[in-house]
Amino acid sequence: MDIVWPSLCILLGIVIFVQLKIRIDQSRHLRYLQTKLTDILDQESSEKVHLHTDSTQLQRLLIVINRLLDANRKVEADYTRKENAIKKMVANMSHDLKTPLTVVLGLTETLVHDHAASEEERKRLSLKVHERTLDILNLTNQFFDLARLESGDRPVPISKINLSEACRNGILFYYELIESQGLEVDVTIPEDPIYAYGNTEALGRVLQNLLSNAIRYGNDGGIIGITLRQDTDSVYIDVWDQGKGINERDRQNVFERLYTLEDSRNQTYQGSGLGLTITKRLVELMEGSISLDSIPHVKTVFTVRFPTIRF
Repeated sequence: MDIVWPSLCILLGIVIFVQLKIRIDQSRHLRYLQTKLTDILDQESSEKVHLHTDSTQLQRLLIVINRLLDANRKVEADYTRKENAIKKMVANMSHDLKTPLTVVLGLTETLVHDHAASEEERKRLSLKVHERTLDILNLTNQFFDLARLESGDRPVPISKINLSEACRNGILFYYELIESQGLEVDVTIPEDPIYAYGNTEALGRVLQNLLSNAIRYGNDGGIIGITLRQDTDSVYIDVWDQGKGINERDRQNVFERLYTLEDSRNQTYQGSGLGLTITKRLVELMEGSISLDSIPHVKTVFTVRFPTIRF
C-alpha cells in the first residue's frame, strides 16, 4: 500500500504534466496560426500555413485553413481578372468606337447644315448613317461577347458533338446568300458521322463567323467551301475560298483584336477582327485550335482542329 500511493501520485503528476504540455502546445500553436494567418491576409501572400504537430485536430484544422486560403485566392484572382477585362473592354470601346462615331457625326452634320443637298443625296447620307449605326451596334455587341469570354462569365460546357451535322447546318444557314451572290459551293463531308468533344452552340458561332468572312471577303474567287476530315490524331474543319487571300505578313495577326489589314480585300477585315478573335477564343475554350493558310487566288483556308475521340 505504501508503494501504490507514491506510484499513483507519480502517474497522476505525469498525466497532469502531459495535459498541461498539450494545452500549452495547443495554445502556442493557435497563437502561431493566428499570427501567420494575419500576416498572409495583410500581405496578400500566396503562402500556405505549415505547422509540425502531432495533434490530429490541429492537422485537420490546417487542411481546412489552407483550403479556405486557396479558395479565397481563387475568388480574388477571378475578381481581378473580370475587373481587368471590364477595364480593357471600356478602354478598347472608347478607342475603337471613336472613328465610326466621328463618321456618323460628320454625316449627320452634313444632313443638318447642307441645305443645298438634293433629296437623293440626303437619302444616300441617311442610309450611310443607318449602316454605320448598325456597325457600331454590332461592334459593341462583339466587345461584350469577347469581354464575357475573357472574364469567364460565359461558360462553354464540353460534350460529345456531331461535327458532320454542325458543318451541314453551318453551310445551309448561308446557302441562300451564297447562291444569291452567284458563288459555287463545295461541301466535302463524309457520310459516316464524325464526332469530337466540343460545344454545339460555340461551334455554330465559329462556323458562322468563318463562313460569313469567306463569303464577304473571298467572293471574288467565285467559290466557297467547307471540308470535314480526320486522321488518327485529329479532326479538321476547313472553311475556304479562292479569293485574293491574305498577305503572309498579316496571317499571324488576323486573330488579334481589330487588327487592320492593308490591302484592298482586307481593309474590311478591320471590322471583323473581333469576330475572328471571338472565333479563336471559342475554339480554345473547346480545347481545339485554329490556323490560317493562304495562297492568293488559289486557296485561303481557316482550319479548326479538335483531338480525335479515343474509344
